[in-house]
Amino acid sequence: MTVKIDVTADAGDRLAAPLNGSANGASLTVERPAQTERRRFSRSYAALDLGTNNCRLLIAEPAHFGFRVVDAFSRIVRLGEGLGLGNRLSDGAIERTLDALRVCREKMAAKDVKRARLVATEACRLAENGPAFIERVRDELDLDLEIVDRKTEAYLAVTGCASLVDPKAQSVIVFDIGGGSTEIAWLDGRAPHAFADPCKRIRAWDSLPVGVVTLAERHGGIDVTPEIFEGMVEEVSELLMDFALVAAQAGRAHNFHLLGTSGTVTTVGGIHLGLARYDRRRVDGMWMRNGEISTVMDRLLHSDFRQRAENPCIGKERADLVLAGCAILEAIRRAFPSERLRIADRGLREGILMNMMREDSVWRGGSPR
Repeated sequence: MTVKIDVTADAGDRLAAPLNGSANGASLTVERPAQTERRRFSRSYAALDLGTNNCRLLIAEPAHFGFRVVDAFSRIVRLGEGLGLGNRLSDGAIERTLDALRVCREKMAAKDVKRARLVATEACRLAENGPAFIERVRDELDLDLEIVDRKTEAYLAVTGCASLVDPKAQSVIVFDIGGGSTEIAWLDGRAPHAFADPCKRIRAWDSLPVGVVTLAERHGGIDVTPEIFEGMVEEVSELLMDFALVAAQAGRAHNFHLLGTSGTVTTVGGIHLGLARYDRRRVDGMWMRNGEISTVMDRLLHSDFRQRAENPCIGKERADLVLAGCAILEAIRRAFPSERLRIADRGLREGILMNMMREDSVWRGGSPR
């Protein structure tokens, strides 16, 4: 169900800055090694996003109006495997996820993390044994996972990537295609300044109960014909209908564009660039034209599983999911036609980090304390 919200809580004035080395507007700060180590081991924050498909960790320390990444981890665990057809986390998926979480625990201990927030999303929300899994993680790994609701997930995704919104845009559709759900929000009105709170611009948001894993399980992801692909697009379009009606005027605003964060959009960007190996620095923040997106998606639709698996921006682990993600992207594009899409390789984890640092007033006086 589409929900309109009136944001009254303070979401802060500083958004996630581009990460070090980004070719799309980042500034690179170099410190002496000894100084870096002293700061790192006393000021590190951690954000963990356990989704339906991936387990992702980001460890960072405050920097001027943003943060500096000191370690990161990402592993495909497919925690939600089978949820498209049932309502329980499988034993195999749980064991894979516990292995990944052990790595995350070791990394946080090695970096002497000061404060952390560990969130679980759609898979744990849907599964009847989700709470039992959370208890097992607490008992075996001493990690406190928090199952966040869909509104919180949408808010964090917007907060994490909103620094890539065109400052001249008076309307933007922001979306995050996940493994088990897809968050989408309408940001209305031009940002008053670069670090303005994006959530004060949210006119409407929705969380669609469909993601790349659940959609691929229902329709198939290995041999995807144009007819199967169109069936996936139609399913998502129906789920998107209520939100599309509420946000119908979004595309008529000046400088309107789409802003997407997910493995789907970063994959499309990497393929468009012809990367021999995925490079976040080149993809994060890049713009794609409507025709360029269509070309990449058509190429993927007319490739077989082996060809998708051999693409360095996809890989074997995601070859059966990428077309389901493209179907979700296509449904969004049809609902909100736009000549421009900006791609974000950032999102929920970055939103978590910025919120924690803001709550600790680390930028008091305009620089890290």
